[in-house]
This record gives sequence, C-alpha cells and structure tokens, in this order.
Amino acid sequence: MEHWMHLAIEEARLAALEGEIPVGAVLIKNGEAICRAHNRREALHDPTAHAEMLCLKEGARLLGDWRLRGCTLYVTLEPCPMCAGAMVMSQLSECVYGASDERQGCCGSIYDLPGDAALQGVTSWHGGVLAEECAALMTDFFARRRKAMP
Repeated sequence: MEHWMHLAIEEARLAALEGEIPVGAVLIKNGEAICRAHNRREALHDPTAHAEMLCLKEGARLLGDWRLRGCTLYVTLEPCPMCAGAMVMSQLSECVYGASDERQGCCGSIYDLPGDAALQGVTSWHGGVLAEECAALMTDFFARRRKAMP
C-alpha cells in the first residue's frame, strides 16, 4: 500500500509546484499502475479536475471500460462528495486514501457515500495510509500560500 501512496504523493507534489491544491492519485489494477493524476482545476479552469476524477477518466479510457471493477484508487486526501460519487458510479473496487478531510471527506469523515446502502455500491475504502505525510503536504501548501498573501 505504501508504495502506491508514495506515487500519489509524487503527483501531489507536482500539483503544488503548479499552484494547485496538492492532491495526487494513482489507479492500480492487478498490481500495476494504470495511470496517475494530480489536481488541475486551476490549469484547466475545470471544477471537476480533481486528481481522482482525472485518474478515473483516464483509467476508464485506457482500460476501455467505464466499469473499474478490480481497480484500487490511491489518493492522498479523502475524496470529496463528487469524487466519492464517481468512485461508486464507476464501480471502483477500492479507494485507499492518506489524510482525512474533516470538511468535505465522504469516505468516513462527514459522510460515507460509498457505504450508503441506497447506492448499492461496491466500493470499499480504507484511510490513514501515510496520513501524516499526506496531511503535511496540505498544511505546508496552505501555510506557504498564506505567507505569500499581502
């Protein structure tokens, strides 16, 4: 697990270098990385360009199927409602995340969207993998941003 999360952390660092909120994701199937992505909302002027969404879209394209059964998404920050919903709708098998998001996290923090029985989803989740390192990416990014403000 930690190996894949380290790849997601590399993506998050790329996001920070680009001025994006530092979230990175990696999609895995059969022990192989299918694709990687990081937040690109600012660059693409797209509110849906979260690391998870970009990774799910690219993974579906590369695999030739919108159903992502048998795939695991590693992401540095707990998915928001939009991303958790996309995980359920894509039939992603599992999400593993690093830091919890107490404000918008929908894999256990404020809500368990994949676990909602009404959605009949198949996506399981597990949080806390390299949580301190993932949380530090966010804390450091926003500290630098505040310091740069006039």
